[in-house]
Amino acid sequence: MIPRRSRKPFFLSFRATIAVLLAWACLLPAHAQSADALRARHAELRHELGAPNMFGAPLHLDSVEAGTRVSGEIYAVMEHPFAAVARTFRSPAQWCEVMILHLNTKYCRASPGNAGGRGLLTMGIGGKKPEAPAKASRLDFSFTPAASSADYLRTELAAGSGPMATSNYRITLEAIPLDAGRSFLHFSYSYESGVAGRMAMAAYLATIGAGKVGFTVTDRTPDGTPHYIGGARGVVERNTMRYYLAIDAYLDSLAAPAGEQVEARLKAWYDGSEKYHRQLHEVERTAYLDMKRDEVRRQQSTDVSQTLR
Repeated sequence: MIPRRSRKPFFLSFRATIAVLLAWACLLPAHAQSADALRARHAELRHELGAPNMFGAPLHLDSVEAGTRVSGEIYAVMEHPFAAVARTFRSPAQWCEVMILHLNTKYCRASPGNAGGRGLLTMGIGGKKPEAPAKASRLDFSFTPAASSADYLRTELAAGSGPMATSNYRITLEAIPLDAGRSFLHFSYSYESGVAGRMAMAAYLATIGAGKVGFTVTDRTPDGTPHYIGGARGVVERNTMRYYLAIDAYLDSLAAPAGEQVEARLKAWYDGSEKYHRQLHEVERTAYLDMKRDEVRRQQSTDVSQTLR
């Protein structure tokens, strides 16, 4: 744990870290696990993905809270060719370039893979404001390119343990081509939380997390105004969308000249998140861009051993 000078700052950090951990580890266990299964899932969702929805995009999002496990997943049709998706997510280094877009990622460094492509992602997870990596919570994810072919990609990340009694992290990304310019993406992750983590989450939801909502509509008023889900599932859904937007912003940025790609993806991520202001707004655009520019520079130039505890 991170030393604190008083109980109050520690408690606030404890709550904030648990909220962030839900961002990292809360998606449903992957359902597809093969090209055929993912094609079948696309067929099942075809009508929903083609109809107007609250996302304004061909996207399906789920979340589940069951016992000690909190999880969720997203399926989406992306306007990016499969080759670009496959190149990006076969590489642990490019995973870091995607994940740094999220507000709470303070640092990410990929270690080179071995002959089988396996590698390590060392993450620093913190708050929504500028923060030294040494104050962030460290997570070490093993990276495994589980399947790769001309028509299917699956990569997996796993961590056995994390801060505050969290464990059994699993993150999976799958994709198949739909046509020359589009891909079908499935992104899932999950984790388990111990007693300390559940207590911290309850405290967060009762204080600074109160009133924040996800995307699932649980009810409507007589005039049609939606009531959105809150609680741990609301946290999951907000962060599921944030990671989807990071993936999409990164892939979009590849069309820009090399020297302009980082700036393009930072702006695209923020502008995309503001489309869902009720769920996702946390900081103003200038504050986000200034913070992330600094974090990207630090990530590109600093050794992980000098930044993360």
